[in-house]
Amino acid sequence: MLAPLTPEIAVMAAVLGGCIGSFLNVVAWRLPRQESVVRPPSHCPRCGTTLSWSDNIPVLSWLLLRARCRHCDSPISARYPAVELLCSGLFVAAAAAASTVAAPASNLPGAPAPLAVLGGWLLISLLLPMVLIDLDQLWLPEPLCRWGVVLGLVVSSIAGFSQAEATGRSLLLWHLLAASAGLLGFEATSAVAQKLLGKPALGLGDAKLAALLGAWLGLTGLGLSVVLSVFAGALFGLLGLFSGRLKRGQPFPFGPFLAAGGLTVWCLGNGFWLQRFSQWLGWSAL
Repeated sequence: MLAPLTPEIAVMAAVLGGCIGSFLNVVAWRLPRQESVVRPPSHCPRCGTTLSWSDNIPVLSWLLLRARCRHCDSPISARYPAVELLCSGLFVAAAAAASTVAAPASNLPGAPAPLAVLGGWLLISLLLPMVLIDLDQLWLPEPLCRWGVVLGLVVSSIAGFSQAEATGRSLLLWHLLAASAGLLGFEATSAVAQKLLGKPALGLGDAKLAALLGAWLGLTGLGLSVVLSVFAGALFGLLGLFSGRLKRGQPFPFGPFLAAGGLTVWCLGNGFWLQRFSQWLGWSAL
């Protein structure tokens, strides 16, 4: 049996997630501008003043400063604490997932619980800045996608080879195939749409993000993530059209839906979603 998530571990995961979320805000801001994510130190984007450590405490500093820069009184976006809180909650969810039998053991079967926890935190740290950048720029950074694929295969290899050489080879092969399937499948879909509709239905960044998810989740996990993301994206598009917020043919980022689908599969497990889909299909057949 796996150890249950204790309050102490949950608090530690929440604090760590908030700190990582603060850094990911910096990554999402600087990476599209081709700036270093480590130098210069954190500073106000308006007046350029370097921030002290007390101005960088996740969520708390934003509240104490009343959402204003201490030096120039410029407003600080609520997005900063929102991302920190989101990352904090996701870190707790990943730690809780690793304490269950269902997930993420279904994606990394036999993986030690510490590896599952660290793997989940690493996956969140990769996907969250990609979501923020895609929302802002309609663009997914290739370096993060590329490193995400490599790290996914590394984590999968460690999970497999820690059990047996044959297990490691098999897990690495299947996750490599899943990454290839994600990349080629999305590129093929975009090419077909280009031919039939005269414009691509998906960006090449989405194909690379699908490859990343394949490297982490395997074929079954990738398939479930795609189904969830397509359903959520279609629902969002319909609601946007009906509400007038989206115009027909207007593009919107698909990366956030893919990322959300992948994290949902990681945390709840393949079995959870396979059972739900079988129930829904059974009900629809009646």
